[in-house]
Amino acid sequence: MRRTLLLAFAAPLVLLGGCAMTPRAEEAPLGAPVAADSAYGMFLAGSAALQEGRNGDAARFLELARSQSGDDPAVSERAFTAALMAGEIQKAAQLAPDGATASEPGKRLGRLVKVVAAIGEGKGKIAKAELASDGIGFPHRAAAALLGPWVAASVGDAEGSVVRPQLRGDAGVDYFGQIGQAHLFERARRYDEAETDFKAVTAGENPSEIAVLAYGGFLERRGRRSEALDLYDAALKRNPSNLGLKAARARAEGKKAPPPMPTIKEGAAFALLAPAATMISAKQESVGLAYLRMALSLDPQRNDAWLMLGDLLQQNGDVENARLAYSKPKATSAEFPAAQAKLAWSYQSAGDKEGALKLARTGAATGDPEARTTLSDLLRANEQYPEAIDLLNGLIADAKTPDWQLYYARGQAYERSGDWKKAEADLSQALKLRPDEPELLNYLGYAWIDRGERLDEAMGMVEKAVASNPRSGAIVDSLGWAHYRLGDYKKAVEVLEQAVELEAGDPEINNHLGDAYWMVGRKDEAGFQWRRVLTLKPDDKIKADAEKKLANGLGPQPKLAGQ
Repeated sequence: MRRTLLLAFAAPLVLLGGCAMTPRAEEAPLGAPVAADSAYGMFLAGSAALQEGRNGDAARFLELARSQSGDDPAVSERAFTAALMAGEIQKAAQLAPDGATASEPGKRLGRLVKVVAAIGEGKGKIAKAELASDGIGFPHRAAAALLGPWVAASVGDAEGSVVRPQLRGDAGVDYFGQIGQAHLFERARRYDEAETDFKAVTAGENPSEIAVLAYGGFLERRGRRSEALDLYDAALKRNPSNLGLKAARARAEGKKAPPPMPTIKEGAAFALLAPAATMISAKQESVGLAYLRMALSLDPQRNDAWLMLGDLLQQNGDVENARLAYSKPKATSAEFPAAQAKLAWSYQSAGDKEGALKLARTGAATGDPEARTTLSDLLRANEQYPEAIDLLNGLIADAKTPDWQLYYARGQAYERSGDWKKAEADLSQALKLRPDEPELLNYLGYAWIDRGERLDEAMGMVEKAVASNPRSGAIVDSLGWAHYRLGDYKKAVEVLEQAVELEAGDPEINNHLGDAYWMVGRKDEAGFQWRRVLTLKPDDKIKADAEKKLANGLGPQPKLAGQ
């Protein structure tokens, strides 16, 4: 089911009256058509588009509804939401809810939008006044706190700009506020204090890439390239495939121009990223989307923000604009391989396999391990196993300590291409590295059962996988099918019914349940399940199997070795 990104503060569908909003909903006869070009029709169309994540369409429809309704407050508030979701920040600032009839959540966000819009226009005094109005409350306190120093800098308040933002109990504000403070100390030419902050955020065993790049850039700007190289080398030792760190090191080693200090707009955009990530992780995707749109209005070159935005839009079903977001990183950027991978999966999901593989190959050509892994995944998804195996061979050879998932992926490719000996070796190695992984336990355990090998051990593995992930229809299906293959058809029915409840739309699980019904004599129910399989877009193999069984029933089942 498509998830919506309606803002929590968005006004509900209201009964609109007055001005040109006729006929009113309560006056219109039941079932009466609404003129598509009326203000009310435009409002309905805009609200539907907003509900479906088509934010650009929503903004256009609702702006028409607003202009035709005489600036009705309820319509204006919805138009504000749509403009913000579509990234039209200056327009959203003009429509920011205010007054007695506006919702309190709408007014709070509206003030934050006004702050960002003013920063974007270089109107620091307006931004400062809006931020000081004390009207930006929950859930926007973190964003307001992190923006505060950059707003101070925008009006030339050097002392105010280096006051570190704090919000009790918010570690994100503390950490990202210190990075921002470091940049602002540098801006104020207080280099020693800037370096104290930079050292603090890069201390510890595994400092963030953001912090390392920020400190490294500072060192390069101060003419301390050798120290910057040491910092990058230490980070690359922990994460040798990181393209951002590699690019920074190459720049420093080549004595190229260091990255400039962040501008006020760029610093303010950075300040919004941490609250955006926090909101997204807290399942407040709509607020996170609003923050990302504001950040990108200030700094359209923030590739990490474009990728986050693309993920949200893709999740919401807005494929066209998700792809547009993923296309923003340039080929020379560190984020390009990841962007190409996300684009590739977008095309794969839409059924364009050729387009997906073309994009994945472009990303993999950069040499980035994650992009090469994405290509191998897509090759396996498209049953091009030999090429996938070659790619995985290289990834495993290049890795100092290969991840279990690489062995798992190559084991799957070997198994699907019919080389069980090599598949078993890889799957066993993956299990050795990750002994409690449910998906791996399920895959190898079921493979042994299907081959009639190591039956007791294999059944225990599948049962352990189900215990670890009982809500996975695919894993529960494996347990049911294992009982079926071992001849316990009654138990197979019981377990496969549970699997169908978990994944009702999976053709393979429904097909398995039909087989189990047949074997316990419930032939009408078996036929129903097989017919249902044909309605669930099965692949050619499952479709042919179901059609054959509908025509002829299910023949005698082979006994496994050891039964």
